[in-house]
Amino acid sequence: MQPRSPNFAVRASVLVIVMITLLFTAFALVAFIEKAGNDLLVEQHDAEARRLRMEAYSALEVTLAVLEDFREAGNGLHSPAEGWGDPLGFAGYTPTEDRTVEIGFEDESGKISLPHTDADTLSRLFQTWELTKTDADTLADSIMGWMQRGHTYTSAIAPDYEQFTPPYESPNRPLRAYAELAAIEKARDVFYDADGQPNDLWRRFVAAVSLLNFTKPNINGANPDAMLALGQFGLSQQQNVNDFIAGTGNYTTHGPGYFQDLADAQNVAGAAGNIGAFSTTISALRIFVTVHDGNSLFRLAAVVTPQGAGATTVTQTATSQRTETSPAAQQQNKPNAAQAAGGQTKSGASQTGAPPSLKYPFTLLEIRENDEIPPPPAPPPPPQ
Repeated sequence: MQPRSPNFAVRASVLVIVMITLLFTAFALVAFIEKAGNDLLVEQHDAEARRLRMEAYSALEVTLAVLEDFREAGNGLHSPAEGWGDPLGFAGYTPTEDRTVEIGFEDESGKISLPHTDADTLSRLFQTWELTKTDADTLADSIMGWMQRGHTYTSAIAPDYEQFTPPYESPNRPLRAYAELAAIEKARDVFYDADGQPNDLWRRFVAAVSLLNFTKPNINGANPDAMLALGQFGLSQQQNVNDFIAGTGNYTTHGPGYFQDLADAQNVAGAAGNIGAFSTTISALRIFVTVHDGNSLFRLAAVVTPQGAGATTVTQTATSQRTETSPAAQQQNKPNAAQAAGGQTKSGASQTGAPPSLKYPFTLLEIRENDEIPPPPAPPPPPQ
């Protein structure tokens, strides 16, 4: 046999190198195609969201216009039973490009206003969840101690958050987010499971308690737990009110209704309870807008309140002391004559060029889009 030529080994080595290069090139090409595909999907998703976003805000403006018409005609909003449950249909609104738009409502002022409540009301609320009175009082005491400066604890609990790891201080102002419950002694044990996730009582708290500040809940949209805790109604009274509003039970022929004044509510609920703890108008309304375009979806949630007489957000800061300013700084911060006159010159023109007030009928307290919208809390179990 003849010995192989030295060139044969060289050609074989070159072939191996070429094959390895092709293999790495194929891997790189596949990775590039996958990344490019993901980037295109992201760009497509963003483009669809921008298109549907404009539709959602257009539907929201139409909804607010319809609500304002009913508010002026009825001296306030009371309930969708007034006729504004389908605002887009009422206004004859037609979505563009064969899209479909759905509108939903949640009466945020049908809950207990946490900034406006007291420990006794919270304790009654927790007792409706079958907590013992001792546990309910302790839980209410811990929440009030978190929110109020100089709170005197009446239960056995007196948390010293500075001794925790890591240490922190109570903010001494009402909750701004339900997630704060995880930092409150006793509350974290009641509202969170062993893995630190919100449990059913947390969701029930969210459904019954609002973080907005308003004077009285609207009885036309009152949460059942709030009705028991704040109104101190019996189960039969609560059932009568619910039947009247839903048009069920003894009010089947009556159809869905609403109370225009507390005297009517007292006639339905009965003499017992604290009917004066409620109002009959909406102070804060959560509006859900959902836009469908084929498989694409855009969701918008906004909380609105009537101008001048509605709910407000928590504006208190969590600082323990207010920074003292020197007399020089106070004089520096004092407005001059032109500023005190609202920025007007001698001719009456505005120096700042601020546009005139639009006299918008509602104040937007909150706006959330898509993934920022939390799922609705589960309804409380029916009374036994």
